[in-house]
Amino acid sequence: MIGMEQVQGLALQQTLSPQMQQSLHILQAPLMELRQLVASELQANPVLEEENRTTSPSLDEGAPQQSSTLDDEWREVYSQRGSTEQWSAEALERRQHFFDSHTRPQTLQQHLLEQLGAIGLSPNRKGIAMVVVGNIDDRGYLRSDAVEIAAQAGCSDGEAEEVIGIIQELDPPGVCARSLSECLFLQLKRQGQQYSIASRIAQHYLEELGRRKLGDIARQLRVPLAEVQRAAEEISHLEPRPGRPFSAEEEQTVVADIIMERDGDEYTLSLNNSEIPSLRIGNDYKDMLSQPGANREVKEYLREKIRGGRFFIKCIEQRQHTLLNIAREIVNRQREFFDLGPAHLHPMTMSQVAQAVGVHETTVSRAVSGKYMSTPRGLFELKYFFTSGYTTSEGEAVSNESVRQSIAEIIKNEDPRKPPSDQDIVKLLGERGVPIARRTVAKYREQLGILPSHLRKSF
Repeated sequence: MIGMEQVQGLALQQTLSPQMQQSLHILQAPLMELRQLVASELQANPVLEEENRTTSPSLDEGAPQQSSTLDDEWREVYSQRGSTEQWSAEALERRQHFFDSHTRPQTLQQHLLEQLGAIGLSPNRKGIAMVVVGNIDDRGYLRSDAVEIAAQAGCSDGEAEEVIGIIQELDPPGVCARSLSECLFLQLKRQGQQYSIASRIAQHYLEELGRRKLGDIARQLRVPLAEVQRAAEEISHLEPRPGRPFSAEEEQTVVADIIMERDGDEYTLSLNNSEIPSLRIGNDYKDMLSQPGANREVKEYLREKIRGGRFFIKCIEQRQHTLLNIAREIVNRQREFFDLGPAHLHPMTMSQVAQAVGVHETTVSRAVSGKYMSTPRGLFELKYFFTSGYTTSEGEAVSNESVRQSIAEIIKNEDPRKPPSDQDIVKLLGERGVPIARRTVAKYREQLGILPSHLRKSF
């Protein structure tokens, strides 16, 4: 085509090798993800094995252990499996007892059907109830309305509505609701508060409540703001997902990479290596390389796998070494935080830690991503300790977290009849030598979940 032509040129482009990508992935992976990476690598690389793994005792412990061949290893596996015919009656009984005692947790649907069985419904209503329960999701909400239930069960809309009402009286409170508003109302009704301010808010002003427009709700209901605040507090303790106790979803577990312990006036740090298997290159494969009659292609394959295994082990060791050095520098710079509390957290940047540890700033960023440290003051994400701050009139550096804690302290000790406004808090912090803008105070107050002064005021 006219105007198009091929042009030859040279250009430099920086790319990461697969080994470097693997190294960065290992450095950035949290502990639970790293454990999965190690398990995957153990499956993919045959020369890798765990150290101190349990092995079958030798028949002749006095004889020197010979390097087993692949055939010997497979024979060992098959011999350990055995057939159930060789098992003793006692072993079979223990095995059956294990399977019988290993029960699955009860589902929400099973829990509801069990309660319905104790009520003694008529066969017609029991059939409708089965349809209703089948349309309740794991959160505890009814996914269909009465018209759809009636069509599925072959009954009238009124009969379907009656059965829905029966199931809504069951445990857990709030189950079988068709909306969040109905779910909260059912829980309040169970507490005998179906005519309360909280109940009216749950039914008609849930959107305004979510936006924290308590003043608007008070005006529309023509009640004091204090009553709306108490009602909002009651609603906050209700369960928005009644089916949560029966949910099969796995909870995300946070495991600390660094363990801090107090030893007198000092703090000691250690790596949580219990979650990561200790790896090594199997001796059997090293012996196979030294055999003179081994196939050349087999030797080359083993050399490649051994190089990859050694690099993988080195990456894990480097990750642990870097992470521990960064944690030590954090503790050195934030000593007052661990001694005195969050109000004494100092400003600290990743570039400062990187310079002290002797690595690049991006390395620190990757190393602390998703990593946690268990301390005497609780479990903290490592990123928590990196924060910017302010310089007081006396030249002292104060972190953002310290300012937030100061705002929380001021509001905690306020006079409920005359709570300080954001501008008042600016003046109070200014008297302490901390220069801060009013909009910054408002932002920190919202992050702390604290209402504005006119909504905190008690009459």
